[in-house]
Amino acid sequence: MSWEQVVTSLQTLLGKSPRVLGGPTALALEGFEHHIPAEDATVHLYCPESPPGWLQKLKLSQRFVFHNSRRLVEEEVATGAEGVESEESGTGATNGLQELSLKTLPWGQWGWPLTISRRERAILELLDELPNRESFHQADVIMQGAATLSPKRLQVLLDKCLSVKVKRLFFFFADRHRHACLRYVNKDTVDLGSGKHVLVRGGCLHPKYRITVPAELVPTASDRLA
Repeated sequence: MSWEQVVTSLQTLLGKSPRVLGGPTALALEGFEHHIPAEDATVHLYCPESPPGWLQKLKLSQRFVFHNSRRLVEEEVATGAEGVESEESGTGATNGLQELSLKTLPWGQWGWPLTISRRERAILELLDELPNRESFHQADVIMQGAATLSPKRLQVLLDKCLSVKVKRLFFFFADRHRHACLRYVNKDTVDLGSGKHVLVRGGCLHPKYRITVPAELVPTASDRLA
């Protein structure tokens, strides 16, 4: 049994509580696999409640990591995978805000559907793991290659995002790589909070977004913290 078979079973047989492939796993499936470490055998699942206990007992080379999807985005975005747009058909029913952040990919000989985070949501999920479980370097490389993000999806996700850290990091990286989508995203509706957020001890304080980041990601080290 493969991890993909396990996930499709979780997504199709267990019904009401959606279990979505997100973060680095979704980004790999979205075409960023060359930026995800080859030795990374972790499958990232996002769901509003814990997965069944037997999941970790399966004899697979991959390790499943659970993330509470309600912690990053508001309830109506975090839950309700029914009706997400199908990558195969390009159409499909819509279910409010969910189809802006989720989609399905056909997998295997029979085209079993895998529900994953779209790249806009998957990037926010990746940024949520900084700095403890993902690296700034990996996030920087992925954001550099993510030049075609949808402003419409980003606007909804950023407006509904519950993490000030994630929103500030997104705008920091998007500014750094001069993403065109920023011209169409209204920052005024996005709550960036107040005060400083120390993410990297001894790093540089970004003057605009008030977060500390590795010195090499900032043009000048004049704002380096002591």
